[in-house]
Amino acid sequence: MSEADILVDRFLAANLLKARPHYGWLSEETADNPSRLDCERVFVVDPIDGTRAFLRGEDYWTVSLAVVENGVAVAGVVYAPARNEFYEAFKGGGAKYNGAPMVRSRRAGASPLIPAPGAVHQEMQAAGLDYERGPAYGSLAYRMVQVATGRLDAAVARRGAQDWDIAGAAVILSECGLDFADVCVGFPQFNKRDVRHGALAAISDMSLKPTVHAALLKVYGCPGDVSDQSRSNG
Repeated sequence: MSEADILVDRFLAANLLKARPHYGWLSEETADNPSRLDCERVFVVDPIDGTRAFLRGEDYWTVSLAVVENGVAVAGVVYAPARNEFYEAFKGGGAKYNGAPMVRSRRAGASPLIPAPGAVHQEMQAAGLDYERGPAYGSLAYRMVQVATGRLDAAVARRGAQDWDIAGAAVILSECGLDFADVCVGFPQFNKRDVRHGALAAISDMSLKPTVHAALLKVYGCPGDVSDQSRSNG
């Protein structure tokens, strides 16, 4: 957390809730108010996703915002101010990049580009997957959205990501027709009492899905399974 996180959070809350006072509010930088669970629509916000990158002066940090309706992210924005990149989407309306319809630029002929934690790389390599290690952008939301742009072919996240990390990106990926899943339960549901998720994967090429999902399950497991208990005890 930084002073900038708090200032952005306060700015967004003041302006968004003024415009939509009946919406709930869920933000990384605001104490959770259980009343959000009774709201049909909720703002889900990460004021600065990639705070460490921001503090280091890097430009791969974002403001991530979503509107969640009855557990489903229906509108989302991922904004990278330092890179002048604005990604947006709403359910059924397609996705846009800097105001124009988003078009994925395919990496024809190149091996798939996939950033991942080291242990996940080991599992994918052991399974014989032919790919290249991609850049691990500091913002999870930005990393996921790059699967939609074509800069990456898949992106993953270890278990424990929370609603505000992924809700904005989830809408954009969905409107681009890309697979985005919690490997334990499928497409993520939002604004539940527990806002944490299992390991996640955004994938553009479905031939990658079995190997990527298997690697994530091997490394992180699912809440409550036997391997999870052994990790906790170990």
